[in-house]
Amino acid sequence: MKDFKYELIHKDAKSEARLGKLNVFGKIVETPVFMPVGTQATVKFLSPEEIKAIGSSIILSNTYHLWLRPGEKVVKAAGGLHKFMNYDGPILTDSGGFQVFSLADARKIKEEGVTFKSHLDGSTLFLSPEKSIEIQMDLHSDIAMSFDECIPFPSSYEYTKRSTERTLRWAKRGKDVHTLDDQALFGIVQGGAYRDLREWCAKELAEMDFDGYSIGGTSVGEDKATMYTMIEDAIRYLPKDKPRYLMGVGAVNDLLNGIERGVDMFDCVLPTRIARHGTLMTSQGRLNIKKNIYATDFTPVDPECDCECCKNYTKAYINHLFRAKEGLGMRLMSIHNLRFLIKIMEGARKAIKEDRFLEYKEEILKKFPFDERGF
Repeated sequence: MKDFKYELIHKDAKSEARLGKLNVFGKIVETPVFMPVGTQATVKFLSPEEIKAIGSSIILSNTYHLWLRPGEKVVKAAGGLHKFMNYDGPILTDSGGFQVFSLADARKIKEEGVTFKSHLDGSTLFLSPEKSIEIQMDLHSDIAMSFDECIPFPSSYEYTKRSTERTLRWAKRGKDVHTLDDQALFGIVQGGAYRDLREWCAKELAEMDFDGYSIGGTSVGEDKATMYTMIEDAIRYLPKDKPRYLMGVGAVNDLLNGIERGVDMFDCVLPTRIARHGTLMTSQGRLNIKKNIYATDFTPVDPECDCECCKNYTKAYINHLFRAKEGLGMRLMSIHNLRFLIKIMEGARKAIKEDRFLEYKEEILKKFPFDERGF
């Protein structure tokens, strides 16, 4: 029996928000949780030690990119992803499906899988549900994801139905070849913006009895109200004793709205990506460190933050580093943005325990004047 279990500790009295504990083969992850993204076996600019120092308990890495470079066999020969990158915390790997549909050229989708051209060298590649799972088993992550089709928004009902049917068949095929006892496997709910398809997909996946479930197909161009409805239309039919994971979401308003609806796990490249472009998420709202006003500002980036960046350095110094194109600046800003979101999660867990999550959500969104993007 797999040593992988979700325990519901407490449910908020006024919402679907859940305080939980995820036992990942002896490694404990408190939920709700935000997972930093280490696409190519690294969270850009940060060491595993720095990731742990900001309070991260689990990270995500990318099947597609590691398959292309350095190759899953190289990682397997190193002893698996944990040893390869010297990280002993839990690691989740995505299926590679999103990258196939967003990065690759000349895609041809068939029942067997997807033929496409590599974004690196243009070579022709083929990825099937079985191949995705085999790659993830070689990577030996703690949590693997089913291979699915990520469709654009909007898509017609007819196409979405065919795609959802295919995703369910692919989920079954991937599950059939998955053999690692020390690796959990999640199914992914698709169905576009169609309530009946979301319900049907969630119920079918629940019948397959995965270790956890992901809500896919969001953040692909739909408005916020539609996105939140898509989450609701899937999550109400998922088992309450299994973790629920919303893929690719990292804006503060989306995180809080996801938690309110019962989501346990989130990931996104947003905090580190915007940091590399000079944008910081702070208790005063969005801060663009490139502005001239910060060149002589000797105050911390965020006086309410306890990260290495805010405790030890000033806006003027970070401004200088960014203008000088020094890597330290992007590293410190990435540390700050990730710590900021992890603190949001810590506050959410405390609020759920105290049955005041909705009040906490209102406080955050009122105190932090984010724009509609959530940062």
